[in-house]
Amino acid sequence: MTQPTIHTQRLTLVPLANEHLEWEVELDSDPEVMRYISGQARSRAEVEVAHLRRCATSREAPGFGFWTGFAEGNFVGWWILRPPVGPDQPKVAGEAGLGYRLLSRHWRRGYASEGVRELIRYGFSDLGLNRIFGQTKEVNTASRATMVSSGLTFTRAFISAEPDESTMPGPRPGGVEYEITRTVWQERQGVLASTRLDPGKR
Repeated sequence: MTQPTIHTQRLTLVPLANEHLEWEVELDSDPEVMRYISGQARSRAEVEVAHLRRCATSREAPGFGFWTGFAEGNFVGWWILRPPVGPDQPKVAGEAGLGYRLLSRHWRRGYASEGVRELIRYGFSDLGLNRIFGQTKEVNTASRATMVSSGLTFTRAFISAEPDESTMPGPRPGGVEYEITRTVWQERQGVLASTRLDPGKR
């Protein structure tokens, strides 16, 4: 399955390509965006290496990868859906992790959760996944709120086994994981559908 272009009410999510590199440079050069990731802006050379790694994600498994998001033709950020990878994400068939990174000027406009909800729909409806999860730093309250508003539920806290690239002072913050299962998602879709058919139901 080829990684598709995905549309939401306000966003167009396009599979990441070389033509998107300059936007990635802009995104990762903002220290506020990178606050809970590395603690500082990335150099162009670092972004170029990250870009190649991101593009390779779409070749790991059909239909998965990074998407570059646009709203009214303007770059907003990127979203990702991929099979579990790394020591903090045990590889389980039928599961995938999601993520997102947006330009700070597009924060607090609902774009992050809008893209996440559509990737959840895509993951369950098109890819046949059983479980989708997201991970972030425990102290990253904005990212945690995005996952909750997207329909994910807190499932665990953990100490990351990944190498720590952060330059943030103080003790290394722990990680948290949120999830949604196919069963829960389908149940919610059924409730939404019945509510649309019967506006009197609440």
